[in-house]
Amino acid sequence: MADIEDVRALGAELERSYHAYVRGRLKFRVGQMVYVAFSDDERVMGFAFPKEEREALVGGNPRKFQMPSHSDLRFNWVHADLAALEAAEARELVVDAWRMVVPAKVSRAYDLAHPAGPQSA
Repeated sequence: MADIEDVRALGAELERSYHAYVRGRLKFRVGQMVYVAFSDDERVMGFAFPKEEREALVGGNPRKFQMPSHSDLRFNWVHADLAALEAAEARELVVDAWRMVVPAKVSRAYDLAHPAGPQSA
């Protein structure tokens, strides 16, 4: 079972990433782009995810993943129930979301520094 503490430090360690609190909700950003956001109660993690792949993700495991609200369907975004995720899986989702908002060279540098993936972060 994952919780916000499993990914909070990772969001601060990723290159160009920083934390921001917006209306009391923790968000991870690169520049002005939000790539991870938590619900008020910190039980749901919204994260950047390719629109064309999200129906398959949600359909494959609706207990873990949910579509975003109707107004957010235009964005590359999905929600995950943190309690249904393993900590390593939550960290991997954060890194994959971060990859969507940073240049490819920054993502490649992360891969070189962390060959085992975010579990080694």
